[in-house]
Amino acid sequence: MRRSGCVPAVAAAMVVLLLLSTASQGRRTERSVKSSEQTFVFNYTLAKTIVEYASAVYMTDLTALYTWTCSRCNDLTQGFEIRCIIVDVQNCLQAFIGVDHNLNAIIVAIRGTQENSVQNWLRDLVWKQVDLNYPNMPDAKVHTGFYSAYNNTLLRPVITNAVRKARKLYGDISIIVTGHSMGGAMASFCALDIAISLGSDDVHLMTFGQPRIGNAVFASYFAEIVPNTIRVTHEHDIVPHLPPYFSFLPNLAYHHFPREVRLCITYKVYC
Repeated sequence: MRRSGCVPAVAAAMVVLLLLSTASQGRRTERSVKSSEQTFVFNYTLAKTIVEYASAVYMTDLTALYTWTCSRCNDLTQGFEIRCIIVDVQNCLQAFIGVDHNLNAIIVAIRGTQENSVQNWLRDLVWKQVDLNYPNMPDAKVHTGFYSAYNNTLLRPVITNAVRKARKLYGDISIIVTGHSMGGAMASFCALDIAISLGSDDVHLMTFGQPRIGNAVFASYFAEIVPNTIRVTHEHDIVPHLPPYFSFLPNLAYHHFPREVRLCITYKVYC
């Protein structure tokens, strides 16, 4: 089954995969995700695994994706069990939820911006902020478009329900949320929502090339609620610097939450 429309551009997440593959040569690392002491340590093998999920969610062949036989559904993610695929045609959004038995973790991957999707591009360009709709977070403001893309579409209810079902079946295993670019922005809101709605401190977030999504107050709250967070960026990628930071608007300026891992490796991409 192949869905037309919303055809993805070459996923930049694959660029990150190539970078991580190069950087990890000669380096031996562990893949396990520890769930007890708020530790989410960056290592190349784990990052290579997670970026494969962030890349696979761009695939449009849903049959191959559901059976995990697509061209990006191999290598470190072999044996992945898809539980649910979300395709929001109206908003041109896509995500999947499944279980990585090697990591003993539920994986939530959300697709990033689609080159031919006017909705996605307009959402990216709306830099207006809105109050965060959670209790006990006064003065926290977030990017209207990214926040709405996750909370006011199919993504939030379906992902939450799928994660609950997976945890009911497999127990309170770790949850890893990922996404690239705009997908990383939505993944961040997803991780925050899951941590709050499930009351879990075992939610991990790893994004690739994600933009800023909220003000300094929001970033502070986020760091407390989802401490197991890693943002992988590249020095030549403009997206992590958007929306731009304006020092003369300190209360409204966008800030990143910690922690950032910046890659400085030279690479070429052939499309």
